[in-house]
Amino acid sequence: MTKILGISAYYHDSAACLLDEGRIIAALQEERFSRIKHDHSFPSRSITEIFRIAQCTVEDLDYVVFYEKPFIKLERILTTYLRHCPQGLPSYLKAMPIWMKEKVWTKEQITKQLKYDGEVLFADHHESHASSAYYPSPFPSAALLTIDSVGEWTTTALGHAQGNKIHLDKEIRFPHSLGLLYSTFTYYLGFRVNSAEYKVMGLAPYGNPIYSDQIEKHLIQFHEDGSFHLNEDYFDFETGLKMTSFRFEKLFGMPPRKPESPLLQKHKDLAASIQRVLEKAVLRICRHLHKHTRQKYLCMAGGVALNSVINGRILRETDFQDIWIQPAAGDAGGALGAALAIWHRFLGKPRLQPVQVPTNDQQLGSLLGTRYTDMQIRQYLDSVRARYQELESPTLMEKVAHALSQGAIVGWFQGAMEFGPRALGNRSILADPTKKNVREQINARIKFRESFRPFAPAILEEHMADYFDLTRRSPYMLIVAPVKSKKRSRIPAVTHVDGSARIQTVSQTSNPRFHQLLEEFNKQTGCPILLNTSFNVRGEPIVESPAQAYRCFMSTGLDFLVVQNFLLSKRDQPGATHV
Repeated sequence: MTKILGISAYYHDSAACLLDEGRIIAALQEERFSRIKHDHSFPSRSITEIFRIAQCTVEDLDYVVFYEKPFIKLERILTTYLRHCPQGLPSYLKAMPIWMKEKVWTKEQITKQLKYDGEVLFADHHESHASSAYYPSPFPSAALLTIDSVGEWTTTALGHAQGNKIHLDKEIRFPHSLGLLYSTFTYYLGFRVNSAEYKVMGLAPYGNPIYSDQIEKHLIQFHEDGSFHLNEDYFDFETGLKMTSFRFEKLFGMPPRKPESPLLQKHKDLAASIQRVLEKAVLRICRHLHKHTRQKYLCMAGGVALNSVINGRILRETDFQDIWIQPAAGDAGGALGAALAIWHRFLGKPRLQPVQVPTNDQQLGSLLGTRYTDMQIRQYLDSVRARYQELESPTLMEKVAHALSQGAIVGWFQGAMEFGPRALGNRSILADPTKKNVREQINARIKFRESFRPFAPAILEEHMADYFDLTRRSPYMLIVAPVKSKKRSRIPAVTHVDGSARIQTVSQTSNPRFHQLLEEFNKQTGCPILLNTSFNVRGEPIVESPAQAYRCFMSTGLDFLVVQNFLLSKRDQPGATHV
């Protein structure tokens, strides 16, 4: 039985994944254990948990693979500094010690950290992304598109795949990058780069894209084949310590917004403008890709693939019949893609048949993380003297659905943790979407985050067409689509300001327990939808363990906590204070 450990680390969103005979056994992000959001360190805790889940040790591994090639990446960095010498010296002096201490010695770090003396392999960054998108997908062949900030040299890769073969035959290279263009505006709008790009996407519907022409005139040039070039005069990300140059700030007439300062209408208009330009750029690439490959289906990965607004437009406005996006589309998914690349490309193994249960793909609902037994949960709850009810499933669902219908906000913890940035019903905060003020309550009392941030609807798959203009299911919450106009007033808490929603469809096979709760809520209220947001507070990763779930429950305005079969009410807890 061939076991392959995939690793991503040293940039952001470190993760590890284990394949056994080509099947995904587990995939975990380091941030969930270290509690450092977007943790970039070596994923030692994740690997320890993977060995526990798989009941194996490092001696059982046949291959370890890293998701990119550090020496080629270093070549790009040094070449860039030399090209801009001497103006990049401060950035160079900041970057090189990290490279010399850690990143150059990736192979040695892996062997040392794991106490591993076997073969260490390296995949190309965008090959890892493409592999993570295609191999788990349900498609026998597909066009491939990966877009992010930058890998080694590549920022955008296009190609196609059939059987177990992937061909990336066109690329766009650094510094010309849609990911870096969007991140520059993320920085300019006062949000954190490589962390808060989704805030720009959420802010965009509050503005008007009045600066999109300026962006196209000065910052980016489109070409007939879908490619593009950035005007480097307006950016400082190549060698500087910030993203924007003086010319960028002069073009838009103000300095970068300071974090946490008030958001002006101009900031909202800039968000709308860069979102519009990004959508245009990606749609142009997709149309060219379809024309070039003549494939029916599209597989996507890379950080830009998490822009669910774009994904919805690709589905509606291109000739691709369907798309599949890797749920962990960013660097975390690179660990999975690297392992799959070794299994299929290096070892030449055929693709596995798509799994009919739960989601007709190999991603297994992306429920690939740690899980806890009732005994473990009970022992923890008793250790902190928590007061709880242990209930059989039908009674538990009835009580939770009733509490939700009465306006309660519930922390919901069950089964295996999700892999990727989305909570898909196993580490979620849930609420009634029909109550208009619940969004403001969650943002203010529980998530402690910006008021403009939207929440997603989780809907029974069989009712999707009743509420949304969407022609395919969306189990991974990666597609934004319009809410039907007659339904918008029915579900105000999950309808964004522009009448859209980032949809999660839930089937009985993909997540039976979450589906059961939705069914019970529908039975009691006539609404087959729950508001679903990640179980965490602002600035922290999603909870991983019952202990983290309980601490979040006790320190926020959550009314109830469900951990597997255990139901806890805030008012019953010793020392509870209402936030």
